[in-house]
Amino acid sequence: MKLAARIGQVTPSMTLAIDAKAKAMKREGVDICSFSAGEPDFDTPKHIKDAAINALETGKTRYGPAAGEPGLREAIAHKLQQDNKLDYKAENIVVTNGGKHSLFNIFLALLNEGDEVIIPAPFWVSYPEMVKLATGTPVIVHTTPEARYKITPEQLRQAITPRTRVLIMNSPSNPTGMVYSPDELRSIADIAIEHDLIVVSDEIYEKLLYDGTQQMSIGAVSPEMFDRTIISNGFAKGYSMTGWRIGYVAAPLNVIKAVTTIQSQSTSNVCTFAQYGAIAALEGSQDCVQEMLTAFTARRQGMYDLVNRTPGLSCLKPDGAFYMFINISKTGLGSLEFCDRLLTNHHVALIPGVAFGADDHVRASYATNMETIERGMERIGQFVRSI
Repeated sequence: MKLAARIGQVTPSMTLAIDAKAKAMKREGVDICSFSAGEPDFDTPKHIKDAAINALETGKTRYGPAAGEPGLREAIAHKLQQDNKLDYKAENIVVTNGGKHSLFNIFLALLNEGDEVIIPAPFWVSYPEMVKLATGTPVIVHTTPEARYKITPEQLRQAITPRTRVLIMNSPSNPTGMVYSPDELRSIADIAIEHDLIVVSDEIYEKLLYDGTQQMSIGAVSPEMFDRTIISNGFAKGYSMTGWRIGYVAAPLNVIKAVTTIQSQSTSNVCTFAQYGAIAALEGSQDCVQEMLTAFTARRQGMYDLVNRTPGLSCLKPDGAFYMFINISKTGLGSLEFCDRLLTNHHVALIPGVAFGADDHVRASYATNMETIERGMERIGQFVRSI
């Protein structure tokens, strides 16, 4: 059966493929130290689960509005006003089936064939593939460790062409954990305004910040920038709700109407009773977020120290999220071979940096316990010494 040509342009998710191989080995009884998956190892907090259970028990099981439950849209708008200084109203919000779905909807709504989207590398693996599926053209701009893997104003200016429509920002970043400072965002915003660019700001890791780092949305820089910013966010990372699949888009009304139309003809509403859990996440105690952050802070320090004590490996200390982006260039191996040999022979799962646009790096998630981090890093050290 002949498939659509667009499928041949899209690469399957390497993150999910490595994670699936590691889980298959684990089912066979192999002791795997997995640093591959991008999800917290905490259960969803009880008050969030209780709210969803109560919604089930009170009949919140029917079709709902395509754009989301009104109470959740209100809660998200209030959160964005209070926490992010973004003056959105409920009508500026669409609830989506996870943060990934919010981004896919955004690109479908924005892009015409050949429109260029600037993507700083290292990038989250799905950005270029989503752009391609939406008939856009990804333009990859490679950043440097010296710039802490962040696009500079000079790089942005050089990448802009008459076909440039969108810039993707991801702060805190997956895979590097880096966070753009307010001054850096202001410089980028000036260029975006000058060249009439839309900025899609992926802020899914905003609650996971270290050492006093402050996360600022580029939309909060100025009223002019607010009008050309689209926010993608969700509940997966900050509230350990990965399987719940609840994300959202915050944007100007014309974008929201377009996204709602797309969603109404594709997925329709997000799981109704799950949305009541999301309301509880926003309106309930935030102690659960702090509990995770405290654990991630200790694990971050532990993995960072162990990586930089391993000859042949190095990494920068992340400002947020829960990843180390490890430089393996001194090993002489590409990231695919490095990860495959490491998993097969030493039973440690990492994600090849080539999936993020940086073949001389690998990504390690420290969303796991310290015992696994210590055992896994010992095995990685053995592997690197054997090369």
